[in-house]
Amino acid sequence: MPARSPLEPLRQESTPEIIARKLRAAIGDGEFKPGEQLGEAELARQLGVSRGPLREAMQRLAQEGLLTSIRNRGLFVVQPTAEDVSDIYLARTAVERSACLKIIELEARHREVGEALLGIVDRMESLVAEGNATPRKLTGLDIEFHETLVRLADSPRLSRMHRTLVTETRICLSALEDTGYSPRDRVAEHRAIARAMIDADVPLLHRLLARHMDGAVAQISATMSAARAAAGQEAPAGRETAAGKTPAGGRNPAAATAG
Repeated sequence: MPARSPLEPLRQESTPEIIARKLRAAIGDGEFKPGEQLGEAELARQLGVSRGPLREAMQRLAQEGLLTSIRNRGLFVVQPTAEDVSDIYLARTAVERSACLKIIELEARHREVGEALLGIVDRMESLVAEGNATPRKLTGLDIEFHETLVRLADSPRLSRMHRTLVTETRICLSALEDTGYSPRDRVAEHRAIARAMIDADVPLLHRLLARHMDGAVAQISATMSAARAAAGQEAPAGRETAAGKTPAGGRNPAAATAG
């Protein structure tokens, strides 16, 4: 494969693209909570933009599924159900598996990418060893691991799809104080994925990714169900998934993840 020139054309973003990126990041970081309404006038003031490009940006996020429109009320950050969680991780599994196949089978860059992933795992392990492994910090590195995996596949479309899915993942996790996921288990799972990448072991890599995603579905769905039960709410018909729903990889894992 020919070396990539560092002098590639610069891509100029339109104002709506810039606004959408900023709003997407704010939603992913939990600055806007699930179910929160986004006030057009206040956002325009904060961002220093007119309402035209802001509306276009918000409509883009609505098309991505990050915002939902309620007639005569406005746009709100989505509130994922347990069924949504399962579908988000199903899609992430498909995207990340595709990225792995491109890296290993089309480009033979598995060692380079695997080493980059191991570097992130080492940072996770250092946090655990130092006693600084807060859920927020670990989740940040966890998501960085998966974003790096897809980014290094050099597929703009996979990256674009994954960006939205990761933001939806962050929305799911933002409402959870603690996923019950052991920091050491978290490190071990990501290290196993990175080593499978280095070894170009596609079947193992696919199994590890599926198990990782399935665990997240099981834990987040269970936590959502517990929170709903504590609040005395009942799940909407057809939206319950914690029990009896097939997770992303077709299993019902005992170990839970938050990745």
